Amino acid sequence: MSIFAMPVFDATVIYEGKELFKGRGAASVWAEKLAREIESPVTVEKIGTGWALCGRVDDVDCQWGIHGQRLKRLD
Repeated sequence: MSIFAMPVFDATVIYEGKELFKGRGAASVWAEKLAREIESPVTVEKIGTGWALCGRVDDVDCQWGIHGQRLKRLD
């Protein structure tokens, strides 16, 4: 099962309309899972009051947050 279908039950915050992880620890756990899924390194980055996942897919820098309790790529 893809991690994009797994629910994210960690605490979240809303910053500038984006739902992000509230804590760095939770974001780091999901960064490890995402890195295995996309087979590329993923880090966590502080954005305002929350944490996003950051990595590269197809030579494009990407950030992921949360939408509806699922991971979602931020635009």
